[in-house]
Amino acid sequence: MRTIPVILYCLLLLPALGFPQTTPVTVARDEEIRSAVSTYVQQRTANLGCEIRIRRLSISGNTEIPAAALEYEVVAPQQWEGWGSANLAVIARLGDRVIRNIPVRVEVEALADMVVTVRQIDHGSILAPGDLAIRKQDISQAQGRFFTKIGDAVGKKARSTLRPNSPVKADQLEKVPLIKSGQIVTIVAENERMRITVTGKAKNAGAEGDTITVQNLTSLKEIPARVLDANMVAVVF
Repeated sequence: MRTIPVILYCLLLLPALGFPQTTPVTVARDEEIRSAVSTYVQQRTANLGCEIRIRRLSISGNTEIPAAALEYEVVAPQQWEGWGSANLAVIARLGDRVIRNIPVRVEVEALADMVVTVRQIDHGSILAPGDLAIRKQDISQAQGRFFTKIGDAVGKKARSTLRPNSPVKADQLEKVPLIKSGQIVTIVAENERMRITVTGKAKNAGAEGDTITVQNLTSLKEIPARVLDANMVAVVF
């Protein structure tokens, strides 16, 4: 009966005698997290046709996770297109178990060839080829609405002052009206067999390619017609 108290006493002394205790081994996962985010961004932007570069990636919180082979899932805001700034969540999983949810702030640069101004363009100015150039710019500066061909912007009027070396956006320009409201025009109606022209009056202004309302001065009937040039419109069938 004396041996039992001695054994219990020895067991109680084991921690105090400095015997090693098992502690979980943890590993910093920063590189794995960065790799997971980089792969996700490349997949998200694969169809943009841009040069993609992660300018900044900040990981919040503790990335020390128990040593094991983990899988990572990156969750982004639904409206994020893969470029610009966003707050992401990187979920680390071991099998079906979530080990940690890691907040990540990312800033992605997406470079594309776009039309930019080479000088300041004043409000109301008509753009000429010499005003523009093609340069690589971050599409976040143009909010995705930019010209890729100089010819698409030439001849249009600036709706506001455009700064030098800035992307030219579609909503910054407007077509220059070739026909003014009240102007006398030639109305053309034609098919493969015949061509008829009559004199008409424009009821509203329009640029090349615009559809406006014109009045046939012979019949006084109002009809839609497409602007061909500064004096002629074609009947829209």
